[in-house]
Amino acid sequence: MEWLRLIVGGLLLIIGMCIFAVEIFGVFRFKFSLNRMHAAAMGDTLGITVSLLGLMIISGFNYTTLKMALIVVFLWCSSPVSSHLLARLEVMTNGKIEKHAEIFYSVEELENSTEETITDYREMEED
Repeated sequence: MEWLRLIVGGLLLIIGMCIFAVEIFGVFRFKFSLNRMHAAAMGDTLGITVSLLGLMIISGFNYTTLKMALIVVFLWCSSPVSSHLLARLEVMTNGKIEKHAEIFYSVEELENSTEETITDYREMEED
């Protein structure tokens, strides 16, 4: 049983490291800052979670496991919020953002654009 726990935990640690490698590739590959930030935020959240799950399995059920579980919960709550705030800062301060992305300043604009896109898509399907 101990070997099985060590193997499963080690595999999760290796998967977590692979997720981090893909994240680093995405951060250096993308040119636009919001794309880089998305790759970093998603990779961090998923990579840390999988790595800590591996460590929890290796550690067994004790107080250390509980602390690692609390770290996972904290990261799952804080990482999306911090990424969203950084993205809003980028949108508000970058004067050339409209060259790279479509910006909607209200929900109504977004809804109208979505309806137009759906209508255009349906017209393309009919042709």
